[in-house]
Amino acid sequence: MQHDEVIWQVIRHNHCSFMAKIETGKFCRNPYNVTGICNRSSCPLANSRYATIRDHDGVFYLYMKTIERAHQPNKLWERVKLPRNYEKALEIIDKHLMFWPKFLVHKTKQRLTKMTQMRIRMRKLALKTREKIMTTPRKEKKREARREEKAEKAAVLDKSIEKELLERLKRGVYGDIYNYPADKYNEILDKEQLVANDVEDEEEEAEIEYVEGYDELEEEDDIEDFGGLAVANSLADDDDVGLDDDDDDEETVAVDRKRLRKESGLALRKLEKEEPGAKLKKKARVLVEVEQEDTDERQKAVQ
Repeated sequence: MQHDEVIWQVIRHNHCSFMAKIETGKFCRNPYNVTGICNRSSCPLANSRYATIRDHDGVFYLYMKTIERAHQPNKLWERVKLPRNYEKALEIIDKHLMFWPKFLVHKTKQRLTKMTQMRIRMRKLALKTREKIMTTPRKEKKREARREEKAEKAAVLDKSIEKELLERLKRGVYGDIYNYPADKYNEILDKEQLVANDVEDEEEEAEIEYVEGYDELEEEDDIEDFGGLAVANSLADDDDVGLDDDDDDEETVAVDRKRLRKESGLALRKLEKEEPGAKLKKKARVLVEVEQEDTDERQKAVQ
């Protein structure tokens, strides 16, 4: 049989594992304590009829203990889920604690009020962005400073090496660079090669050729020049022939002109195949004057 007064006397005067003594007073660490103070009316162990409010992951529950379940420790506490609305939660407390002592009803409502205010403040703090002050040890600061100095020195050294290599490449000095790192030297050579290739590509793209459109006319003029020379030669050879052969001479001259044109055309085509783009130089025309006196005298002699 449970006796609340005996339990309290043992807890108060002998030993209680939930009691915490400080300068301002005595407090209770039991999670079911409704006030947090160690006294007779607030002790959850020394009261067979007790009620309190507890929080489970943001949800409030009303816990109630009665003397009828004292013999069943696994079913000692009965809990009721409270809504998030504060007024409705108060109505449920009044409904379940209607015939309970006024002290317990008042302390339960007071605990619900404090916990609701705490939840509101937690929401506001979660939404507000605040600066977080972080401390770093001195050793880490010194280590980072030394690493920064070494990195700066290495960067300056790399730049000086590249600058020296560029100057040596421009001057054409390649015998004294074996003391420098090979990867840096290869990198500079690759850069120079890329620049040279870009310049060559630009020159190839910018090269434009223009071709004159008078080649055919020049070729025809050259052919006529060759034909004129042939006619002159044929006339010079035929000076000793009589007048009866004049008509034959004219026919042979015409045939010779056609043959010379064909031969000159074939020669031009062969020259273009062997040397494409080659052009024949335009030769000056040769004027051949034929003296008519000799022919007149020959005609008289024949008559």
